[in-house]
Amino acid sequence: MGILLVYDVIDESSFNNIRNWIRNIEQHASDNVNKILVGNKADIDERKRAVPTSKGQALADEYGIKFFETSAKTNLNVEQVFFSIARDIKQKLAESDNKHEERTIKINKLDQSAGDSIAPERSAYCGS
Repeated sequence: MGILLVYDVIDESSFNNIRNWIRNIEQHASDNVNKILVGNKADIDERKRAVPTSKGQALADEYGIKFFETSAKTNLNVEQVFFSIARDIKQKLAESDNKHEERTIKINKLDQSAGDSIAPERSAYCGS
């Protein structure tokens, strides 16, 4: 229900693989799977970066997905990524439930306190 596409900000080849991974997701996963693009090692010195933040954000914008930069080392944005994808999944499930309820016919019991109750019909069959 959710996929985190993680690349290393100091390894451009991992970033370049994202497009292939997204193609595989589109071919093999559910159409409505939640995706988030994550650039890891955001704590690294800017001079060692191969993938600038703007490039990661541009790719996420191209695919219409959320983008975060994280650091597993310093715990930067790690919880936020997981909470974000969990919220998105929960929201889609709720929307799916609402759509399902709209197509469902609800049958309510009559309000017996109002005196409008109808005695159930008895069957002529007496199971023995």
